Amino acid sequence: MNMPGGDESMNPERDEQDERDEQGERDEQGERDGLRCSDEGGSADCVRTFGALPVARGRAFARSWWGQAWLKALEDTALDGAQLKLGRRHARGGAVGAVSVRPGRITAVVQDRDHTRHRSDVLLQQLSAADWDRFLDMVADRAGHIAALLDRDMPPVLVEDAAAAGIELLPGIGDLESECSCGAWDHCAHSAALCYQLARLLDQDPFVLLLLRGRGERELLDELQARSAARAVEPADEDVAAERSGAGVPAAEAYAARDILPPLPAAPPPVAVPGAPPVLGGGTPPAPGVDVAALEFLIADTAARAQRLLADALSAWHPDSPPPPVLTPAQDAVRLAAVGPGEVISARLAAGSGREARGLAAAVRAWELGGTAGLAVLEEDWAPGPEALARATGKLAAAWEDGEARPRLRAARNRWTVIGGSAQLRYGRDGRWWPYRREGGEDGEWVPAGPATDDPAGALASLSAEG
Repeated sequence: MNMPGGDESMNPERDEQDERDEQGERDEQGERDGLRCSDEGGSADCVRTFGALPVARGRAFARSWWGQAWLKALEDTALDGAQLKLGRRHARGGAVGAVSVRPGRITAVVQDRDHTRHRSDVLLQQLSAADWDRFLDMVADRAGHIAALLDRDMPPVLVEDAAAAGIELLPGIGDLESECSCGAWDHCAHSAALCYQLARLLDQDPFVLLLLRGRGERELLDELQARSAARAVEPADEDVAAERSGAGVPAAEAYAARDILPPLPAAPPPVAVPGAPPVLGGGTPPAPGVDVAALEFLIADTAARAQRLLADALSAWHPDSPPPPVLTPAQDAVRLAAVGPGEVISARLAAGSGREARGLAAAVRAWELGGTAGLAVLEEDWAPGPEALARATGKLAAAWEDGEARPRLRAARNRWTVIGGSAQLRYGRDGRWWPYRREGGEDGEWVPAGPATDDPAGALASLSAEG
Protein backbone atom coordinates (compact mmCIF):
# COMPACT_ATOMS: atom_id res chain seq x y z
CA MET A 1 0.00 0.00 0.00
CA ASN A 2 1.18 3.47 -0.81
CA MET A 3 1.96 5.79 2.06
CA PRO A 4 2.19 9.29 0.52
CA GLY A 5 4.56 11.81 2.02
CA GLY A 6 4.10 15.33 3.36
CA ASP A 7 3.11 16.89 0.03
CA GLU A 8 -0.16 14.96 0.22
CA SER A 9 -0.86 15.76 3.86
CA MET A 10 -4.06 17.43 4.92
CA ASN A 11 -5.01 20.91 3.73
CA PRO A 12 -7.21 22.41 6.52
CA GLU A 13 -9.32 24.54 4.14
CA ARG A 14 -9.84 21.60 1.81
CA ASP A 15 -10.70 19.35 4.74
CA GLU A 16 -13.39 21.71 5.97
CA GLN A 17 -14.99 21.86 2.51
CA ASP A 18 -14.80 18.08 2.17
CA GLU A 19 -16.39 17.71 5.57
CA ARG A 20 -19.28 20.01 4.62
CA ASP A 21 -19.83 18.11 1.38
CA GLU A 22 -19.75 14.75 3.15
CA GLN A 23 -22.11 15.95 5.86
CA GLY A 24 -24.57 17.10 3.20
CA GLU A 25 -24.43 13.70 1.55
CA ARG A 26 -25.02 12.00 4.91
CA ASP A 27 -28.00 14.24 5.67
CA GLU A 28 -29.53 13.46 2.29
CA GLN A 29 -28.95 9.74 2.77
CA GLY A 30 -30.48 9.93 6.25
CA GLU A 31 -33.63 11.54 4.86
CA ARG A 32 -33.89 8.85 2.19
CA ASP A 33 -33.50 6.08 4.78
CA GLY A 34 -35.92 7.65 7.27
CA LEU A 35 -33.15 8.06 9.84
CA ARG A 36 -33.04 10.68 12.55
CA CYS A 37 -30.45 11.91 14.98
CA SER A 38 -31.53 14.10 17.89
CA ASP A 39 -33.43 17.32 17.16
CA GLU A 40 -33.85 19.15 13.90
CA GLY A 41 -30.88 21.38 14.55
CA GLY A 42 -28.44 18.50 14.52
CA SER A 43 -27.41 18.87 18.18
CA ALA A 44 -24.34 17.46 19.84
CA ASP A 45 -26.19 14.19 20.30
CA CYS A 46 -25.57 13.55 16.58
CA VAL A 47 -21.80 14.03 16.79
CA ARG A 48 -19.55 13.09 19.68
CA THR A 49 -15.90 14.08 19.75
CA PHE A 50 -13.42 12.39 22.07
CA GLY A 51 -10.07 13.93 22.83
CA ALA A 52 -6.88 12.10 21.95
CA LEU A 53 -6.47 9.12 24.23
CA PRO A 54 -3.32 8.66 26.29
CA VAL A 55 -0.59 6.24 25.28
CA ALA A 56 -1.83 2.64 25.67
CA ARG A 57 1.41 0.71 26.12
CA GLY A 58 1.14 -2.52 28.06
CA ARG A 59 -2.65 -2.95 27.88
CA ALA A 60 -5.16 -4.50 25.55
CA PHE A 61 -7.14 -2.17 23.30
CA ALA A 62 -10.41 -3.93 24.11
CA ARG A 63 -11.39 -5.62 27.33
CA SER A 64 -15.15 -5.83 26.82
CA TRP A 65 -16.51 -8.60 24.64
CA TRP A 66 -18.17 -6.09 22.30
CA GLY A 67 -14.93 -4.12 21.93
CA GLN A 68 -13.16 -7.34 21.04
CA ALA A 69 -15.90 -8.12 18.51
CA TRP A 70 -15.23 -4.72 16.89
CA LEU A 71 -11.53 -5.51 16.53
CA LYS A 72 -12.27 -8.96 15.18
CA ALA A 73 -14.38 -7.37 12.44
CA LEU A 74 -11.40 -5.15 11.57
CA GLU A 75 -8.86 -7.98 11.62
CA ASP A 76 -11.12 -10.28 9.60
CA THR A 77 -11.68 -7.54 7.00
CA ALA A 78 -8.17 -6.09 6.52
CA LEU A 79 -6.06 -7.83 3.89
CA ASP A 80 -2.61 -6.69 5.02
CA GLY A 81 -1.51 -7.86 8.46
CA ALA A 82 1.54 -5.59 8.33
CA GLN A 83 -0.71 -2.53 8.13
CA LEU A 84 -2.67 -3.75 11.16
CA LYS A 85 0.56 -4.17 13.09
CA LEU A 86 1.67 -0.67 12.15
CA GLY A 87 -1.79 0.64 13.05
CA ARG A 88 -1.51 -0.88 16.52
CA ARG A 89 1.88 0.83 16.90
CA HIS A 90 0.38 4.18 15.87
CA ALA A 91 -2.50 3.74 18.34
CA ARG A 92 -0.23 2.74 21.22
CA GLY A 93 2.13 5.61 20.51
CA GLY A 94 -0.55 8.31 20.73
CA ALA A 95 -0.52 9.11 17.00
CA VAL A 96 -4.34 9.20 16.78
CA GLY A 97 -5.86 12.62 17.40
CA ALA A 98 -9.36 13.48 18.56
CA VAL A 99 -11.95 10.94 17.37
CA SER A 100 -15.24 12.22 15.96
CA VAL A 101 -18.17 9.78 15.97
CA ARG A 102 -21.38 10.37 14.02
CA PRO A 103 -23.97 8.08 12.44
CA GLY A 104 -22.23 5.80 9.96
CA ARG A 105 -18.74 7.31 10.31
CA ILE A 106 -15.79 7.81 12.64
CA THR A 107 -13.03 10.29 11.79
CA ALA A 108 -9.61 11.17 13.19
CA VAL A 109 -6.29 12.58 12.11
CA VAL A 110 -3.44 10.07 12.38
CA GLN A 111 0.21 11.17 12.29
CA ASP A 112 3.00 9.09 10.79
CA ARG A 113 6.47 8.88 12.30
CA ASP A 114 7.67 11.53 9.86
CA HIS A 115 4.93 13.83 11.24
CA THR A 116 2.83 13.53 8.09
CA ARG A 117 -0.81 13.84 9.07
CA HIS A 118 -3.62 11.96 7.37
CA ARG A 119 -7.34 12.19 7.80
CA SER A 120 -8.80 8.69 8.15
CA ASP A 121 -12.46 7.62 8.20
CA VAL A 122 -14.07 4.27 8.99
CA LEU A 123 -17.64 3.74 7.79
CA LEU A 124 -20.30 1.42 9.22
CA GLN A 125 -23.76 1.06 7.72
CA GLN A 126 -26.57 2.63 9.74
CA LEU A 127 -29.67 0.72 10.78
CA SER A 128 -32.81 1.48 8.83
CA ALA A 129 -35.86 3.10 10.41
CA ALA A 130 -37.60 -0.29 10.47
CA ASP A 131 -34.58 -1.85 12.17
CA TRP A 132 -34.62 0.84 14.84
CA ASP A 133 -38.34 0.34 15.43
CA ARG A 134 -37.82 -3.37 16.04
CA PHE A 135 -34.78 -2.76 18.20
CA LEU A 136 -36.48 -0.14 20.37
CA ASP A 137 -39.58 -2.31 20.80
CA MET A 138 -37.40 -5.22 21.85
CA VAL A 139 -35.42 -3.17 24.39
CA ALA A 140 -38.55 -1.47 25.78
CA ASP A 141 -40.04 -4.89 26.52
CA ARG A 142 -36.99 -5.91 28.59
CA ALA A 143 -36.22 -3.72 31.59
CA GLY A 144 -32.90 -5.51 32.00
CA HIS A 145 -31.72 -4.32 28.58
CA ILE A 146 -32.37 -0.69 29.49
CA ALA A 147 -30.67 -1.14 32.85
CA ALA A 148 -27.60 -2.68 31.19
CA LEU A 149 -27.25 0.16 28.68
CA LEU A 150 -27.58 2.76 31.42
CA ASP A 151 -24.82 0.88 33.24
CA ARG A 152 -22.67 1.23 30.11
CA ASP A 153 -22.89 -2.50 29.53
CA MET A 154 -23.94 -4.55 26.52
CA PRO A 155 -24.77 -8.06 27.72
CA PRO A 156 -24.61 -10.83 25.11
CA VAL A 157 -28.34 -11.51 25.53
CA LEU A 158 -29.13 -7.99 24.26
CA VAL A 159 -27.14 -8.59 21.08
CA GLU A 160 -28.66 -12.07 20.73
CA ASP A 161 -32.20 -10.71 21.11
CA ALA A 162 -31.44 -8.03 18.52
CA ALA A 163 -30.08 -10.66 16.13
CA ALA A 164 -33.23 -12.74 16.65
CA ALA A 165 -35.18 -9.65 15.50
CA GLY A 166 -33.00 -9.41 12.38
CA ILE A 167 -30.75 -6.60 13.66
CA GLU A 168 -26.98 -6.96 13.69
CA LEU A 169 -25.58 -4.44 16.15
CA LEU A 170 -21.95 -5.49 16.01
CA PRO A 171 -20.03 -5.36 12.73
CA GLY A 172 -18.89 -8.51 11.03
CA ILE A 173 -16.37 -9.32 8.34
CA GLY A 174 -16.44 -6.73 5.55
CA ASP A 175 -18.69 -4.31 7.47
CA LEU A 176 -15.97 -1.76 8.32
CA GLU A 177 -15.03 0.30 5.25
CA SER A 178 -12.12 2.72 5.24
CA GLU A 179 -11.35 6.06 3.61
CA CYS A 180 -8.00 7.73 4.10
CA SER A 181 -6.20 10.71 2.60
CA CYS A 182 -3.17 8.46 2.13
CA GLY A 183 -4.97 7.00 -0.88
CA ALA A 184 -5.08 3.36 0.27
CA TRP A 185 -8.03 1.37 -1.08
CA ASP A 186 -8.03 -1.10 1.84
CA HIS A 187 -7.51 -0.60 5.53
CA CYS A 188 -4.22 1.16 6.00
CA ALA A 189 -2.23 1.78 9.16
CA HIS A 190 -4.18 5.01 9.73
CA SER A 191 -7.68 3.48 9.60
CA ALA A 192 -6.45 0.50 11.63
CA ALA A 193 -5.09 2.85 14.29
CA LEU A 194 -8.44 4.64 14.35
CA CYS A 195 -10.29 1.34 14.82
CA TYR A 196 -8.00 0.28 17.66
CA GLN A 197 -8.60 3.57 19.43
CA LEU A 198 -12.35 3.30 18.91
CA ALA A 199 -12.27 -0.11 20.62
CA ARG A 200 -11.04 1.68 23.75
CA LEU A 201 -13.96 4.11 23.50
CA LEU A 202 -16.44 1.26 22.99
CA ASP A 203 -15.12 -0.38 26.16
CA GLN A 204 -16.12 2.71 28.10
CA ASP A 205 -19.46 3.40 26.40
CA PRO A 206 -21.46 1.06 24.12
CA PHE A 207 -23.64 4.05 23.15
CA VAL A 208 -20.77 4.93 20.80
CA LEU A 209 -21.67 1.86 18.75
CA LEU A 210 -25.36 2.79 18.76
CA LEU A 211 -24.49 6.30 17.58
CA LEU A 212 -22.52 4.77 14.73
CA ARG A 213 -25.60 2.73 13.88
CA GLY A 214 -27.70 5.90 13.73
CA ARG A 215 -29.06 6.90 17.16
CA GLY A 216 -27.57 9.23 19.75
CA GLU A 217 -27.83 8.37 23.43
CA ARG A 218 -30.32 11.10 24.38
CA GLU A 219 -32.57 10.40 21.41
CA LEU A 220 -32.47 6.67 22.02
CA LEU A 221 -33.33 6.99 25.72
CA ASP A 222 -36.14 9.46 24.99
CA GLU A 223 -37.69 7.04 22.51
CA LEU A 224 -37.37 4.15 24.95
CA GLN A 225 -39.03 6.21 27.67
CA ALA A 226 -41.90 7.12 25.34
CA ARG A 227 -42.43 3.49 24.32
CA SER A 228 -42.29 2.28 27.91
CA ALA A 229 -44.83 4.92 28.95
CA ALA A 230 -47.13 3.92 26.08
CA ARG A 231 -46.96 0.27 27.13
CA ALA A 232 -47.88 1.20 30.69
CA VAL A 233 -51.18 2.83 29.69
CA GLU A 234 -52.32 0.87 26.64
CA PRO A 235 -54.86 -1.93 27.31
CA ALA A 236 -52.92 -5.09 26.52
CA ASP A 237 -54.50 -8.22 25.10
CA GLU A 238 -55.13 -10.68 27.94
CA ASP A 239 -53.09 -13.45 26.34
CA VAL A 240 -50.18 -11.10 25.63
CA ALA A 241 -50.33 -9.67 29.16
CA ALA A 242 -50.34 -13.16 30.66
CA GLU A 243 -47.41 -14.15 28.48
CA ARG A 244 -45.41 -11.07 29.51
CA SER A 245 -46.17 -11.50 33.21
CA GLY A 246 -45.16 -15.15 33.16
CA ALA A 247 -42.07 -14.79 30.99
CA GLY A 248 -39.79 -13.73 33.82
CA VAL A 249 -36.44 -12.02 33.34
CA PRO A 250 -33.37 -13.84 31.98
CA ALA A 251 -30.66 -14.30 34.58
CA ALA A 252 -28.14 -12.36 32.48
CA GLU A 253 -30.42 -9.31 32.49
CA ALA A 254 -31.04 -9.48 36.22
CA TYR A 255 -27.30 -9.79 36.83
CA ALA A 256 -26.59 -6.87 34.50
CA ALA A 257 -28.89 -4.65 36.57
CA ARG A 258 -27.25 -5.58 39.88
CA ASP A 259 -25.36 -2.32 40.36
CA ILE A 260 -28.29 0.03 39.76
CA LEU A 261 -30.82 -1.73 41.94
CA PRO A 262 -31.20 -0.69 45.58
CA PRO A 263 -29.45 -2.98 48.08
CA LEU A 264 -31.43 -5.71 49.76
CA PRO A 265 -32.66 -4.89 53.25
CA ALA A 266 -30.76 -6.28 56.21
CA ALA A 267 -31.81 -9.72 57.39
CA PRO A 268 -34.27 -9.65 60.30
CA PRO A 269 -32.93 -10.63 63.73
CA PRO A 270 -33.56 -14.19 64.91
CA VAL A 271 -36.64 -14.82 67.06
CA ALA A 272 -36.08 -17.08 70.06
CA VAL A 273 -39.72 -17.99 70.69
CA PRO A 274 -42.94 -17.44 68.74
CA GLY A 275 -45.20 -14.60 69.72
CA ALA A 276 -48.06 -15.16 72.11
CA PRO A 277 -51.39 -15.65 70.31
CA PRO A 278 -54.21 -13.20 71.07
CA VAL A 279 -57.11 -14.10 73.29
CA LEU A 280 -60.17 -13.99 71.07
CA GLY A 281 -62.90 -14.81 73.55
CA GLY A 282 -63.19 -11.66 75.64
CA GLY A 283 -66.70 -10.60 76.54
CA THR A 284 -68.11 -10.62 73.01
CA PRO A 285 -69.91 -13.79 71.93
CA PRO A 286 -68.35 -15.37 68.83
CA ALA A 287 -70.05 -15.29 65.46
CA PRO A 288 -72.20 -18.30 64.64
CA GLY A 289 -70.14 -21.27 63.51
CA VAL A 290 -66.79 -19.86 64.77
CA ASP A 291 -64.87 -22.13 67.12
CA VAL A 292 -62.80 -19.62 69.12
CA ALA A 293 -60.58 -22.26 70.72
CA ALA A 294 -59.77 -23.81 67.31
CA LEU A 295 -59.04 -20.39 65.84
CA GLU A 296 -56.71 -19.52 68.72
CA PHE A 297 -54.96 -22.87 68.23
CA LEU A 298 -54.43 -22.18 64.51
CA ILE A 299 -53.04 -18.71 65.27
CA ALA A 300 -50.57 -20.15 67.80
CA ASP A 301 -49.53 -22.87 65.33
CA THR A 302 -48.98 -20.26 62.60
CA ALA A 303 -46.77 -18.21 64.91
CA ALA A 304 -44.72 -21.29 65.81
CA ARG A 305 -44.27 -22.26 62.17
CA ALA A 306 -43.26 -18.73 61.24
CA GLN A 307 -40.63 -18.76 63.99
CA ARG A 308 -39.23 -22.07 62.75
CA LEU A 309 -39.17 -20.92 59.12
CA LEU A 310 -37.34 -17.71 60.08
CA ALA A 311 -34.80 -19.61 62.17
CA ASP A 312 -34.21 -21.99 59.27
CA ALA A 313 -33.86 -19.14 56.74
CA LEU A 314 -31.20 -17.46 58.92
CA SER A 315 -29.26 -20.66 59.54
CA ALA A 316 -25.93 -21.43 57.88
CA TRP A 317 -27.25 -24.64 56.32
CA HIS A 318 -30.33 -23.06 54.72
CA PRO A 319 -28.78 -22.58 51.20
CA ASP A 320 -28.04 -26.32 51.00
CA SER A 321 -31.38 -27.50 52.40
CA PRO A 322 -34.18 -28.61 50.07
CA PRO A 323 -37.52 -26.83 50.46
CA PRO A 324 -39.99 -28.58 52.77
CA PRO A 325 -42.65 -30.66 51.05
CA VAL A 326 -46.07 -29.16 50.45
CA LEU A 327 -48.56 -30.96 52.69
CA THR A 328 -51.95 -32.20 51.63
CA PRO A 329 -54.91 -31.25 53.88
CA ALA A 330 -54.91 -34.80 55.30
CA GLN A 331 -51.18 -34.63 56.09
CA ASP A 332 -51.52 -31.18 57.61
CA ALA A 333 -54.31 -32.42 59.84
CA VAL A 334 -51.91 -35.04 61.23
CA ARG A 335 -49.22 -32.40 61.72
CA LEU A 336 -51.67 -30.23 63.65
CA ALA A 337 -52.82 -33.17 65.76
CA ALA A 338 -49.19 -33.92 66.65
CA VAL A 339 -49.02 -30.53 68.38
CA GLY A 340 -51.49 -31.78 71.01
CA PRO A 341 -54.49 -29.49 70.62
CA GLY A 342 -56.76 -31.39 73.03
CA GLU A 343 -59.58 -33.88 72.58
CA VAL A 344 -62.15 -31.55 71.03
CA ILE A 345 -59.89 -30.14 68.32
CA SER A 346 -58.28 -33.55 67.75
CA ALA A 347 -61.73 -35.01 67.12
CA ARG A 348 -62.43 -32.29 64.56
CA LEU A 349 -59.09 -32.98 62.87
CA ALA A 350 -59.83 -36.71 62.75
CA ALA A 351 -63.24 -36.17 61.22
CA GLY A 352 -61.96 -33.58 58.78
CA SER A 353 -59.21 -35.90 57.53
CA GLY A 354 -61.46 -38.97 57.24
CA ARG A 355 -59.96 -40.85 60.22
CA GLU A 356 -61.22 -42.29 63.46
CA ALA A 357 -59.61 -41.37 66.77
CA ARG A 358 -57.42 -44.51 66.81
CA GLY A 359 -56.42 -43.97 63.19
CA LEU A 360 -55.42 -40.39 63.91
CA ALA A 361 -53.35 -41.51 66.90
CA ALA A 362 -51.46 -44.02 64.72
CA ALA A 363 -50.95 -41.35 62.06
CA VAL A 364 -49.56 -38.95 64.67
CA ARG A 365 -47.15 -41.66 65.84
CA ALA A 366 -46.00 -42.27 62.22
CA TRP A 367 -45.59 -38.53 61.70
CA GLU A 368 -43.48 -38.17 64.83
CA LEU A 369 -41.22 -41.04 63.70
CA GLY A 370 -40.77 -40.07 60.06
CA GLY A 371 -42.80 -37.07 58.89
CA THR A 372 -44.42 -37.44 55.48
CA ALA A 373 -42.33 -40.56 54.70
CA GLY A 374 -43.47 -42.26 57.93
CA LEU A 375 -47.07 -41.32 57.24
CA ALA A 376 -46.85 -42.75 53.71
CA VAL A 377 -45.56 -46.09 55.04
CA LEU A 378 -48.52 -46.28 57.44
CA GLU A 379 -51.17 -45.49 54.84
CA GLU A 380 -49.79 -46.81 51.55
CA ASP A 381 -49.98 -50.46 50.55
CA TRP A 382 -47.85 -50.86 47.43
CA ALA A 383 -46.15 -53.62 45.49
CA PRO A 384 -42.42 -53.13 44.85
CA GLY A 385 -41.32 -53.53 41.27
CA PRO A 386 -38.94 -56.32 40.25
CA GLU A 387 -35.78 -54.32 40.95
CA ALA A 388 -37.02 -52.93 44.28
CA LEU A 389 -38.25 -56.38 45.31
CA ALA A 390 -34.87 -57.93 44.46
CA ARG A 391 -33.08 -55.32 46.59
CA ALA A 392 -35.48 -55.91 49.50
CA THR A 393 -35.16 -59.71 49.45
CA GLY A 394 -31.40 -59.40 49.08
CA LYS A 395 -31.22 -57.23 52.21
CA LEU A 396 -33.39 -59.69 54.10
CA ALA A 397 -31.20 -62.62 53.06
CA ALA A 398 -28.04 -60.84 54.21
CA ALA A 399 -29.48 -59.44 57.45
CA TRP A 400 -28.74 -62.51 59.59
CA GLU A 401 -25.43 -64.35 59.87
CA ASP A 402 -25.11 -68.05 59.05
CA GLY A 403 -26.26 -70.11 62.00
CA GLU A 404 -28.18 -67.19 63.48
CA ALA A 405 -31.88 -67.78 64.19
CA ARG A 406 -33.95 -66.24 61.43
CA PRO A 407 -37.57 -65.29 61.88
CA ARG A 408 -40.08 -66.86 59.54
CA LEU A 409 -41.59 -64.07 57.45
CA ARG A 410 -44.69 -64.01 55.27
CA ALA A 411 -44.44 -61.47 52.44
CA ALA A 412 -47.41 -59.49 51.14
CA ARG A 413 -46.60 -56.63 48.80
CA ASN A 414 -44.27 -54.26 50.74
CA ARG A 415 -44.91 -55.92 54.11
CA TRP A 416 -43.10 -58.85 55.76
CA THR A 417 -44.92 -60.20 58.83
CA VAL A 418 -43.39 -62.55 61.40
CA ILE A 419 -45.39 -65.77 61.26
CA GLY A 420 -47.06 -66.47 64.59
CA GLY A 421 -45.96 -63.14 66.06
CA SER A 422 -47.04 -59.52 66.29
CA ALA A 423 -44.09 -57.93 64.51
CA GLN A 424 -43.95 -56.66 60.97
CA LEU A 425 -41.44 -54.98 58.66
CA ARG A 426 -42.64 -52.46 56.10
CA TYR A 427 -40.43 -51.58 53.17
CA GLY A 428 -40.55 -47.88 52.27
CA ARG A 429 -40.20 -46.39 48.81
CA ASP A 430 -36.87 -44.92 49.98
CA GLY A 431 -35.46 -48.43 50.59
CA ARG A 432 -35.61 -48.28 54.40
CA TRP A 433 -37.32 -50.68 56.81
CA TRP A 434 -39.96 -49.57 59.30
CA PRO A 435 -40.82 -51.73 62.36
CA TYR A 436 -44.54 -52.20 63.15
CA ARG A 437 -46.33 -53.89 66.05
CA ARG A 438 -49.85 -55.24 66.15
CA GLU A 439 -51.91 -53.99 69.07
CA GLY A 440 -55.20 -55.52 70.21
CA GLY A 441 -54.64 -59.21 69.41
CA GLU A 442 -54.88 -60.99 66.08
CA ASP A 443 -57.56 -58.63 64.82
CA GLY A 444 -55.82 -55.53 66.14
CA GLU A 445 -54.27 -52.59 64.31
CA TRP A 446 -50.71 -52.38 63.07
CA VAL A 447 -49.01 -49.29 64.51
CA PRO A 448 -45.54 -47.79 64.01
CA ALA A 449 -43.08 -49.06 66.59
CA GLY A 450 -39.88 -47.19 65.77
CA PRO A 451 -37.94 -45.11 63.26
CA ALA A 452 -36.77 -46.41 59.91
CA THR A 453 -33.46 -48.17 59.45
CA ASP A 454 -31.45 -49.66 56.59
CA ASP A 455 -31.06 -52.94 58.51
CA PRO A 456 -34.17 -55.19 58.62
CA ALA A 457 -32.69 -57.32 61.40
CA GLY A 458 -32.08 -54.25 63.50
CA ALA A 459 -35.64 -53.05 62.88
CA LEU A 460 -37.03 -56.37 64.17
CA ALA A 461 -34.65 -56.35 67.12
CA SER A 462 -36.08 -53.03 68.22
CA LEU A 463 -39.44 -54.69 68.80
CA SER A 464 -40.22 -56.40 72.07
CA ALA A 465 -42.64 -58.81 70.40
CA GLU A 466 -41.88 -62.43 69.69
CA GLY A 467 -39.77 -62.90 66.57
